Amino acid sequence: MPEIERSGANPLQKYFRQPKIYISLPSGGQYYPDGAIEMTENKEFPVYAMTARDELAFKTPDALLNGQSTVDVIQSCIPNIKNAWSMPTVDVDAVLVAIRIATYGEKLDLSTKIPNTAGLEKTFALDLRMVLDKFSSVEFNDTITIDEFTIKLRPQTYKEFTKVATKTFEEQRIATVISEDKMDEQQKLEVFNNAFQRLTAITIDMVTDGVVSVQVGEELVTDRNHIIQFIQNADKKFYAGVVANMEAQKEKFSLKPIVIDSTEEEIEAGAPKQWEMPVTFDQSNFFA
Repeated sequence: MPEIERSGANPLQKYFRQPKIYISLPSGGQYYPDGAIEMTENKEFPVYAMTARDELAFKTPDALLNGQSTVDVIQSCIPNIKNAWSMPTVDVDAVLVAIRIATYGEKLDLSTKIPNTAGLEKTFALDLRMVLDKFSSVEFNDTITIDEFTIKLRPQTYKEFTKVATKTFEEQRIATVISEDKMDEQQKLEVFNNAFQRLTAITIDMVTDGVVSVQVGEELVTDRNHIIQFIQNADKKFYAGVVANMEAQKEKFSLKPIVIDSTEEEIEAGAPKQWEMPVTFDQSNFFA
């Protein structure tokens, strides 16, 4: 039996996985802190297929919930992203779609129930290349003007997004548990009020964290404490304007529902002539 080689160049190295596709990030590589991404000359990044270890990572519920598995898989499949926790959220869906294409191909089968029918279902093959092109064609608008203020914004990082999502989930779960509990109504009201205040604080912190600078005339303010104090004491119009911009950016990076035309047989079974199917990516089956 030949002796196992323990050092030197691996003769199997030439069979290691190679990039399957290249992706242009919606952010263009902006908003990453130093060291979080290794830029390429043409701003296109190689995407590798998932390894067996990566696939198993997406089957670990706790790691999925806290975002660790997503971070590990992104850094494995797109090595130029050195710290996926710092990745702006505008890149997340595009990156996951690219990894999905590199691993399983360009088509994703989606099944849905046909409305107004007795349980009829329909399956579609979604072209993920078109989805990726859509994400790559939109830009994050990071500068807005409200009255005399010019505000520079940034998208959430994946870490901030995960933290907010986890806290929101915990608060909502507390409210659900309490609603089913046998404590008296006064106690329930107090718990609900506290949960609501915490959720409000989470939302305000999320908005505040997204403000990079505020300029009034020649005065440019970047100090975090000064910005926080200003938002806490500014007219409601300022806060509402920032929130409106964030919602508009979120909408830009959201997939529109697929418009479906029913067949004659489906219409006879009760389906409308035309209807919409929302497109959602659930990691539990997106990478199955």
